[in-house]
Amino acid sequence: MQNNISNNKQKSPTRRFLLILGAALFIAIIILGLLIMFWNKLPLNLSQSQRYMFGALFIIYGIMRFIRIVNTRIYEK
Repeated sequence: MQNNISNNKQKSPTRRFLLILGAALFIAIIILGLLIMFWNKLPLNLSQSQRYMFGALFIIYGIMRFIRIVNTRIYEK
């Protein structure tokens, strides 16, 4: 019973803000990676394979940020 009550505690505004900011950055980084990979009019002087590698690097970084956010929420409980 006590464990259930502590899980229903409301987060502080700072923690909620950081969670929303982390989610927004995750989405922005994934979108940036996809834009680099598939938007050919983007003024980057890279070959197509270099664009795919650079975009994949952004996507992998975004996934790592998401995993870190999820793990932080698990350890807070």
